[in-house]
Amino acid sequence: VAYECANTLIQLSRASSAIRAAAMCYCQLLINHSDNNVKLIVLGKLEEMKAQHGDILKDMVMDILRALSSPNVDIKKKILDIVLDLLSSKNIEEVVLALKKEVVKVDDLSESAGEHRQMLVQAIHKCTVNFPDVAGAVVPLLMGFLTDSNTVSAVDVIYFVREIMETNPKLQQQVLELLLDVFPQIRTSRVCSCSLWILGEYSNTAEEVMTALEAIKECVGPLPFFHTDEEDGSVKVDMAESVTSVGGGSSSGPKILADGSYATESAVTMSAATSFMSSPNLRALILACDYFLASIVASTYTKLVIKLMNLGSAGQVNKETAESMLYIASLLRLSESGAVSHSMDLDSKDKINVCLNILTNPSEASLLEECRNSFAAMIEEKHREEEEDKKKNAAPVVQPDDLIDFYHLKNTQGMSQIEMEDAVATDLSRAMGVNTGSEENGGEEKVVQLTGFSDPVYAEAFMTVHQYDIVLDIYVANRHDETLQDVSLELATMGDLKLVERPSPVTLGVGESAMLRANIKVSSTETGVIFGSLVTGDIVIVLNDIHLDIADYLHKKSELSDASFRSRWAEFEWENKVAINTTIADPGAFLDKIIKSTSLQLLTPDPSLEGNCGYLAANLFTRSVFGEDALVNISVEKNAEGELVGYVRIRSKTQGIALSLGDKITLKQKSLTA
Repeated sequence: VAYECANTLIQLSRASSAIRAAAMCYCQLLINHSDNNVKLIVLGKLEEMKAQHGDILKDMVMDILRALSSPNVDIKKKILDIVLDLLSSKNIEEVVLALKKEVVKVDDLSESAGEHRQMLVQAIHKCTVNFPDVAGAVVPLLMGFLTDSNTVSAVDVIYFVREIMETNPKLQQQVLELLLDVFPQIRTSRVCSCSLWILGEYSNTAEEVMTALEAIKECVGPLPFFHTDEEDGSVKVDMAESVTSVGGGSSSGPKILADGSYATESAVTMSAATSFMSSPNLRALILACDYFLASIVASTYTKLVIKLMNLGSAGQVNKETAESMLYIASLLRLSESGAVSHSMDLDSKDKINVCLNILTNPSEASLLEECRNSFAAMIEEKHREEEEDKKKNAAPVVQPDDLIDFYHLKNTQGMSQIEMEDAVATDLSRAMGVNTGSEENGGEEKVVQLTGFSDPVYAEAFMTVHQYDIVLDIYVANRHDETLQDVSLELATMGDLKLVERPSPVTLGVGESAMLRANIKVSSTETGVIFGSLVTGDIVIVLNDIHLDIADYLHKKSELSDASFRSRWAEFEWENKVAINTTIADPGAFLDKIIKSTSLQLLTPDPSLEGNCGYLAANLFTRSVFGEDALVNISVEKNAEGELVGYVRIRSKTQGIALSLGDKITLKQKSLTA
């Protein structure tokens, strides 16, 4: 009852007091109601209100955030999406404080803990991008999650820290100190890689450079990485600490060396059953054959030593250069020693060799400027795209020649206070050109011819699609020279469609026509077919099939982060692989045609698609009105004959949308021409 009252109040009045009362009612339902479906419906209403009454909802942000106590991940995501669009300088501090408390309260033992923390970290990230002043309050808290066992959550945190370092120079020293404190406990390769890049790029003073070098040496451990056993000549990995064997106990007692002394470090031959959790973090990852990380370690050594050449004394520089070259050479020797399971890949080996060449000839050190400039350009491009999205979603500007309505010159005699507020709000929304949403909810309308012109009865269907419903208004006309009794329309469906209301039979005189109506429910994003016949007496007319377009059930605007795309790509089990078969010769033009002919949203940034190299790989995404996600990857290249070859791969959690979207793309390919 409360929900219906709030809906009615919004429809009847635009007064600020009425809107505020309705919003308060929605917030109470959101907090107090236990049914998740009700909460999702209420959040949908708040989403609609946000577009027209955002200023009023900004005062209720904290009430909406109270609903984050719900364990449902979808509800939490919707709440955060709404709140992030309602941020202002007045409520930002309260919102960030509430999000910090939520991050601390996340239960690590629950199944959705990683996803929940990831959403909260991303929300805090957006807050700090829009309001940089609050970054200092959240960075110390988030740095503690770099050691999180959930890789995706930890990677989000380090990406956030990396962007803060570039956009907020005042926090660089504080963040570097916190990062150096937590760095030895990081056990994830991707987080270690990004942390090393930050240390190499933002250590600017001699003291910071020396501290970073010492921290990296401590995490790599002492040299060498391996040694040869004097007794049997076998090559053994030097763990720098005791080893833990999977499925067995700890390592045996102290080792006795050939000279009769005790070994202080345990050394074992590399095997699949050995884990390196007791070794320093970088050493453990490198001995596990993470050569990409090894190349980043070499690159960081090189950057720090080159910086030290401009800051430190000659003796100090020579010492650190020699040590760095020794560490880098040891990385190359490790992969060729036979002590590890496989040798280094060529790409990583080339990068390490480049680092050695730069240390021997520092004048060629372009490594320092190019990487930092590329990252700054990427951040600038990201912020520019966000600003463009804001402009697209902004309310239309009033034209210079629009009429000005002076409220004080209106006749308000006999009107109550709420009626006067309503009149003002209505006039204001008209003046600002605010869309009431009636056009968007109108649905897609199509006309389909069902019979031929020479048939005794001519029929055509006027199809209106409203999210979960399809309304068929069928026009029938008697072209026979006799009156037709009991003309009935028999319909059947294929796919996830259900006929709710069958049209009643009608009698048509010569030349007469009538309108029949049928209602059909849709339950999933699957290609459906409506077929049937017109029956009257001995006459049976088979109707043309009505094929439902999957594009009618896909949101026109869908967004997904790159990290979420990758995690869902690995998670979704249904895949549909469509071979590319088109006459278009340009990969970029093919991608544009596919995007225009479907409701897919391009996730790959524009700078990544620039240029003309003969091949292209792009990620796309869409979401249906039923909450089904579809991930699309287009990989295409031009062969020697100038034709495009490749595949469009579609992944989803359900089979229906993957198959339907694949059929749609296959059908559109045939009609695509250069």
